[in-house]
Amino acid sequence: MNTLFFVVCIVAIVVAGDTLQKYMKLKQSKQPDNEEIDRTLAEIERLEERIRVLEKIVTENKYDLKREIDAL
Repeated sequence: MNTLFFVVCIVAIVVAGDTLQKYMKLKQSKQPDNEEIDRTLAEIERLEERIRVLEKIVTENKYDLKREIDAL
């Protein structure tokens, strides 16, 4: 076989291996850790509670709304 063919094969193998290695590193770095997930879930829960309170205040009649705002 031709020497050029072997050179092309070796280059192709090296490039494919390097691409695969970079893909695996990227895939591994995108996985969030449990601490980050817990922190995000706690923040979501806190925001949902604030929304519940705001919905409650907005849906009450004007007298109760004024009283709630003054209480804050």
